[in-house]
Amino acid sequence: MMTPPAATPRRRRPPGTLCLVSLGCAKNQVDSELMLGRLRQAGWVLTERPEEAQVIVVNTCSFIEDAAQESLETILELARYKKSGCCRRLVVTGCLPERYREKIVPELPEVDLFLGTGALDRIVEAVGDRTGAPKAILPDPDTLAVGSLNAERVLTSPHTAYLKIAEGCDRGCTFCIIPRLRGRQKSRPPEDILAEGRDLVDRGVKELNLVAQDTTHYGRDLDPPVPLAALLHHLAGACGGARREGLWIRVLYGHPESIDEAFIRAVAALPAVCPYFDLPIQHASDRVLRRMGRNYTRQGLRRLFRRIREIVPDACLRTTVITGFPGETEHDFQQVLDFAEEIRFDHLGAFVYSDAEDLPSHRLPNAVPRETAQERYDRLLSLQLDIAAEKNQRHIGRRMTVLIEEDLGNGMFSGRTALQAPEVDGVTYVQARAGVRLPLGGFVAAHIRDVMEYDLLAEAP
Repeated sequence: MMTPPAATPRRRRPPGTLCLVSLGCAKNQVDSELMLGRLRQAGWVLTERPEEAQVIVVNTCSFIEDAAQESLETILELARYKKSGCCRRLVVTGCLPERYREKIVPELPEVDLFLGTGALDRIVEAVGDRTGAPKAILPDPDTLAVGSLNAERVLTSPHTAYLKIAEGCDRGCTFCIIPRLRGRQKSRPPEDILAEGRDLVDRGVKELNLVAQDTTHYGRDLDPPVPLAALLHHLAGACGGARREGLWIRVLYGHPESIDEAFIRAVAALPAVCPYFDLPIQHASDRVLRRMGRNYTRQGLRRLFRRIREIVPDACLRTTVITGFPGETEHDFQQVLDFAEEIRFDHLGAFVYSDAEDLPSHRLPNAVPRETAQERYDRLLSLQLDIAAEKNQRHIGRRMTVLIEEDLGNGMFSGRTALQAPEVDGVTYVQARAGVRLPLGGFVAAHIRDVMEYDLLAEAP
C-alpha cells in the first residue's frame, strides 16, 4: 500500500492591515509601541497609511480639554476611511474612553470598540471581529499589571526610546486627572527595566528616556523599596553606558516633592546620565501652590534648584508652569515671572489652565478669564524666550556631542545635545564638511557657532 505524500502545511494568512495613530505624551507612545508589538506578533501587517488599513486604532489623550478635542477630531477624521477607504473596524484606546467611559459610546457610533487604559493588553482581541460583544472594555486601571510592559515593542525611532519605569500616580493635584485615568503608582521591578533597557540598546537605541507620571517617586511602592538613584546606577552598568558618548540616559517627568539628593548625586556621578532635570513646578506662588495641591513652597523650590546646581554645575533645568489657575491674581502671576527671572531655567514650557467638571479645581472660586490666562501665558513665554537665548549664548565656542537625527539636505543635519530632550526642547543644526554624510542615529562632536533663540547652530569638524 502506497504511503500518501505528506501534506504541505498551509501558510497562515495574515489577519489584515492595521494602522495605529498615537496621540498625547511619551507614556502614551510607549503604550502604542507595545500594542503594535503585540499586533505584529499576532500577524497583522502594519501600515502608517490609514487609507490602506482594514483596521484603524486611535490611542487617545484627554489630559486637558485641548487634548480631548484633538482626540475627538482625529477619531472623526479617521472614521471617514470606513466609507472612502478599506477600513472595516475602528478601535479607540487609552485616556479618552477611560475618562468618559460608557458616556462616550453613544456619542461616537462610528467607533466599533473602546478600550480603557486598563485593557491595553487586550488589543489583539479588540481588533478582531466581535459580533455581539460589548462596545467598551473598561476595567479598573489598577488591574493592569506592570508586567504587561514586558513585551515586544515597535519603536517609533530606531535610536531614541522612552522607557516607562512606572504606571499611575499617588498624588492629588487638584488640576490633574491622571490618578483616575491610570490608577495608583505601580513601579516596575528593576530587573524588568534593566532587561528592557539592555534589549533597546542591543537594538541600536542610543538614548533611553525614563518616563513615568512621577519618575522621581519610582520604587517607593516596591517591597523592598528601590531608590531611583540605585536604578540609575544599575541601568548605566547594565546597558554599557560607561561613556556619555556611547549612551544617553535621561530622566523626564520628575517632581519637586519626590526628588532627593541621592538622585542628584547619581546624575553627577554617572557619565551616561544626562545632567538634565525635568521638574514641573506648575507655579511659584505659595497660595496658588496650596490650591493646586502641590506640597512645596517657593522657598523650597529655590533651595532645590540651588542644590542641584551646587552638585551638578552643568545642570540643565526644565520646568512647566500653568497660567490662569482658579484664584490666580496678578500678584501671584508676577511671582512666577520673578521666579523664572531668578532661576533662569534652560527650558520652560507653559499651559493655560484647562477646566473640566470632573477636576477638583473646577470647584475652586474666582475663575480666571481665558483671555487673562492667555495673556499671562504670552508674557511668560516672551520672558523665557529672552532667557533661553541668553542661556544658549554660553554654548557658543563649545564642542558638544550631538545625537544626529535627520538629514536636511545640502550637508545640513539636525540633532540634539544632551541638554535637549526629544520633542519638547530646541534642536541643534549641524553643518557637515563638503561631501561628508553624518551618521543618522550616531553621535558626532560639533562646535557650536551660533544660536537661534531655542536652537543651536554647529559645525562638524
